[in-house]
Amino acid sequence: MTTTTSADGTRIAYTRAGSGPALVLVDGAMCYRGSSPNYALAKELAAHFTVYTYDRRGRGESGDAGPYAVEREVEDLAAIVKEAGGEAFLFGISSGVALVLEAAPRVAAPKLALYEPPFIVDGSRPRVPEDYPTRLDQALKDGKRGKAVKMFMTEGVGLGRAVVAMMRLMPFWAKLKRVAHTIPYDTALVIGHQAGEPLPAAWPEVTAPTLVIDGGRSPDWMRNGVGSLAKVLPSAEYRTLPGQTHIVKATALAPVLKEYFLR
Repeated sequence: MTTTTSADGTRIAYTRAGSGPALVLVDGAMCYRGSSPNYALAKELAAHFTVYTYDRRGRGESGDAGPYAVEREVEDLAAIVKEAGGEAFLFGISSGVALVLEAAPRVAAPKLALYEPPFIVDGSRPRVPEDYPTRLDQALKDGKRGKAVKMFMTEGVGLGRAVVAMMRLMPFWAKLKRVAHTIPYDTALVIGHQAGEPLPAAWPEVTAPTLVIDGGRSPDWMRNGVGSLAKVLPSAEYRTLPGQTHIVKATALAPVLKEYFLR
């Protein structure tokens, strides 16, 4: 295990693989190096980039000094970029997109790529309830990690209750419960953009060239959010991967990232 130290003294664990320009992959909710779609993506990209994957705070082998603040996660990502030589391309997936957008103006990132942030910008799915963060915090305070994961899957992600009931019978449910305490971290990153309203020009300072990507088989609400993001970012292009969903295949995504970052 390789580690670096964030600005507040938190240990952040990371893996470096491959050779070439530095590229940092940023996970979404409840993902970490031992349980992440970015693991397969890193393997696909390592022939062309020096790829950095890391455990966001509170997950895997990273520490978790409190209290939590989005700024602390920005500092964590900045620490990884420093390990990468002070400059790196950034790729974010799902709620990791919001973290990349927060961090991009504060680190040297010549290009960004973003896959399917969970932004709700219209009425194509119910908005996340205003009291969701409070109820989520209470479930975790009461030690009800399974309840917190269920809330995230149904109210945050928008999955049907029957689907989530089946998920609770699967072996990976135990992994999700172990990192349930980090769900509020991702909630803090995205909740301001899940109210069913158009995105404001919230990131005018993100001026780096940015590729915004979605999957052709993803739900309308998610694709609408991705399209909206591409319109409000100052220097963005928008691309759809035919046949892909939010669980994007590394073999479909990696060639697009390679072409974009090395262009």
